[in-house]
Amino acid sequence: MGLEQAGAGPVGGHGDGAPMSMRLNGIPEEDRAPHPQAPGSRPDLASAPARKRAAANTISTELQPDTRKAGNRPDESMTAAISDFSGWATGKGLKTVHTTWESQVKTLLARLDSEKGALGSAASILRTTDVERGTRIKSIPSSLNSY
Repeated sequence: MGLEQAGAGPVGGHGDGAPMSMRLNGIPEEDRAPHPQAPGSRPDLASAPARKRAAANTISTELQPDTRKAGNRPDESMTAAISDFSGWATGKGLKTVHTTWESQVKTLLARLDSEKGALGSAASILRTTDVERGTRIKSIPSSLNSY
């Protein structure tokens, strides 16, 4: 049994007997997928280096110091409680909680540091890539340059 007999129609055709045509220089409008953009957004890439630097500065001057301070706050009281309850299941549980807390604070600080670095380098990467591509395009010889 061939594809036509299985109801699939002619291979590469519409199955309705209409003539087929081929277009190599584009995709018909009805076949184009919409751009994955937020509603109301512009279709071109935009970058705000000053805002990225401001966000990185906020991470550096506010979020990281405050997180470090908050992460160290329970150390003294927790150490005292662990000592007071040593030999008890409560002491062991408190030690586990404290170890987990310290690990989570370190993970959060590392994440903040990573985000700060990414914000700091994003603007320069975009600018450098844009300039590089422009230079490469301008270096391509073309008869259109004389117009």
